[in-house]
Amino acid sequence: MKRKVTKAIFPVAGLGTRFLPATKSIPKEIMTLVDRPLIQYAIDEARAAGIKEFIFVTSRGKSALEDYFDCAPELESSLRKSGKDELLEMLRSTNMDSGAIAYLRQHKALGLGHAVWCARRMIGNEPFAVILPDDVIAAEKPCLQQMLEAYQETGGCMVAAMEVPPEKASSYGVLDVKDDMGAMVSVKGMVEKPTAGTAPSNLAVIGRYILTPKVLQNLNRMKGGAGGEIQLTDAIAEEIAAERPVYGYRFRGQRFDCGSKAGFLQATVAFGLGREDLREEFGAYLRDMMSVQKAAE
Repeated sequence: MKRKVTKAIFPVAGLGTRFLPATKSIPKEIMTLVDRPLIQYAIDEARAAGIKEFIFVTSRGKSALEDYFDCAPELESSLRKSGKDELLEMLRSTNMDSGAIAYLRQHKALGLGHAVWCARRMIGNEPFAVILPDDVIAAEKPCLQQMLEAYQETGGCMVAAMEVPPEKASSYGVLDVKDDMGAMVSVKGMVEKPTAGTAPSNLAVIGRYILTPKVLQNLNRMKGGAGGEIQLTDAIAEEIAAERPVYGYRFRGQRFDCGSKAGFLQATVAFGLGREDLREEFGAYLRDMMSVQKAAE
């Protein structure tokens, strides 16, 4: 029987330099996608998958992120007095139970693998999930929930995977596939950011992982990998070398790279059109914009 996964690590220590000057004072993770910060999408996905303990690996200047998940008594009181029950309920859904959330500091930006390693004492000897809030996934069934259901059948380590154009493979960790079973692939190797033309496949790893505590032991021994950083993919690749199972999971849904400006804008359009209260007005505006652009051409 597979052990239940109840802990998730959220690496949120990055400086968000691609979004300067906004991120000079606002952590990137609380920049809003429609009307919710990026981190809320990640938390909601984790909750839907049954995660009970939320571990944030942060850095200096992220206090606004911590405040977001705290209670706001004055605001709640004001909404209650004004009879704004719907807004009050929405606000309460962002609160985290006492003890459910923990914050750890990553003092040096040494890579994703190092950020995950920072949480090792809180994970202990349990399997755990890693969610990168930059990757926002629109899906009927949340991506991590899909993965955990598949994990109950397989155990081992599992990474979310999606097909990417060959020319973009060098921006990702890429899977070397052993057996392709449709939604699931077994993996015989992983290459972090392969040089152009050398990628073993076009199946890229994106920001959802289910990992065994063995990966943390591997990270204990890690030196710098690609880009001089401690790479999580290298620690997972060690599991393959030790002949322990690693799988890629082709999730059902659309992934948006909200770590880039273009991806953030694309997500804003997709999630805006997905909202019943915004679809009609926003859709009409976009159609008007497109017709004006075509006329100008």
